[in-house]
Formats: sequence, C-alpha cells, structure tokens
Amino acid sequence: MYHTWMRYFTPSPVHHRLGLVCLGVGLQHGTLPTVGPRTLDHHVAVVISAGSGWYRTTDGRRTTITAPALIWLTPGTPHHYAADPTTGWDECFVDFTGPATTTYTELGYIEPDRPVVPLADATPARTTVGRIARAARRGNPLLEVETAAAVHELLVTLRRARADTTADGDPLLTALARDAFQPLSVAEHAARHGMTATELRTAVRRAAGCSPKDYLLSLRLGRAKELLAATELPVAAVARRVGYDDPAYFSRLFTRRVGTPPVRFREQQGRTVPGGWSDRVPDPGHPPTITT
Repeated sequence: MYHTWMRYFTPSPVHHRLGLVCLGVGLQHGTLPTVGPRTLDHHVAVVISAGSGWYRTTDGRRTTITAPALIWLTPGTPHHYAADPTTGWDECFVDFTGPATTTYTELGYIEPDRPVVPLADATPARTTVGRIARAARRGNPLLEVETAAAVHELLVTLRRARADTTADGDPLLTALARDAFQPLSVAEHAARHGMTATELRTAVRRAAGCSPKDYLLSLRLGRAKELLAATELPVAAVARRVGYDDPAYFSRLFTRRVGTPPVRFREQQGRTVPGGWSDRVPDPGHPPTITT
C-alpha cells in the first residue's frame, strides 16, 4: 500500500537559460514499487526521510539505504532501487536539468560517483521540496521561475545536510577559515591538520569544490573587500590583515582576481561607517537598527 502525489511540466527554452529548471516534483510514502533498472536523461534528487530500502549499483552491488538519506540519479547512469517491502519509506523527489548542473557537479554539490548519501537531517530538504510542490500548482504564472529558484536552494540545502557536515559546516573548512589570514603555505596548513598537501587538496576539493589555494584566496579577498569598503585602513594595512606582507603583490593579485585595483574598489564600494563595522551575522528576528 502506498500513497503518491506528483506533477511534471516542461519549461520553455527561455527558462532553461536560468541555469536550472525543475521538470517534476513528487511526494510518496509506503511500500512503493521498485524503480528500475532504468536510465534517465536528467537529474533527480530523491530524499528519503523515513524507513529503509536498498540501491543496486551499476556493478551489481546492493547498498542498504536507511533514512535520512539522499539518492542521486544522474543522466546516463543506470539505477535500480526500492523501499523495504515490510517497512516502506517516505520519499520526496525533484527532477531537474540545466547547464548549471555541470558547475554544481564540479563544486561537489551533485555527486555522480556517490549515488547514496547519508543525511544528518532530511527536514530542511523536505521543506524546500514542499515549496516546489506548492509552486507547481496549476495556473501559477510564476511556476517555472519559482521552481527553478527553489532547485538552486535545494542543492545548497542537500549539501549542508550531508552527514559529514556539522551544523557549523565542514570541520576542515571551518579550521582553514580560522587560519586563512595567517601567512601560511598550503603545505603548512596541511601539516597543521596532520595531512599531506595531497590529502588536504583531496579533502578540500570534496568539501568546497576547489583547491585549498583557491578556497583560502576567496576568504582573503572577501575579507579584503570588506576592509576596503568599510574602513579607511591603507591598502598596505589591509594586505597585512589578510595575510600578505607584500602590498604590491596583494594589489596585483586583487586586481587580477577582482578586476579592479584595491583603491578603485574602495572608491566604488566605500561605505565607511562612524564607529566601525561588525562581522556578526544579523539575527533575522532582530535585525540591526540605526540609532541617532
């Protein structure tokens, strides 16, 4: 016995230029029919929030699935899975496609080589899928755009919900961010974590979709932008605060990556505030207010 609700639609070529488009959404629970073996030409994220079942890989191995978990179905990859006939399971799914899937895959948000991913919590993903389901109501003039935006959100939500990520993010990335502004080489960062440089590169690429060097550089340049925009510190002082002892090198690097020199960036974005600025994340329930 099972219950199912699903809806499918076909976005126009214009909507495909949004990068991601939603092709379908569904919510099901119970002892669902076996899926496959089959092969699709698009992506599907299947979120299992309760129950258990199995997934058979392309080499014939059978993997047990225990909720909460995610099943990635990727284009051109045969898949075969089912809920346990005794317990069944609760699932929701979203079919999607678009050119942005390539980038999300490169960044590690979509994992073709890891079809079954344990999740720490399926609730946020189910909430996002529920929003897609509500947007998919018949007659909604914003259906394609609303669902496309929510697919982007779903991929981020699923990445954050992975069981190997804590509430504060990936522990290794958190540690690297803490030390990002010290003048350390990649090898020195690796040694701090008891890893070789190769092991660090592999771990950071899996967690952030880029090399340690690029990850650290993005943090340094982000902080540099904040200091240039919100303070009157000289460029040389900004450089030192983000880990560069050579202001000239910092300026060349900033210009190459940002597209404008630090001084010009400050002229364009300067927002110097009397009393300084804060790096505390605002509480949505109690946003900051301006007092006079």
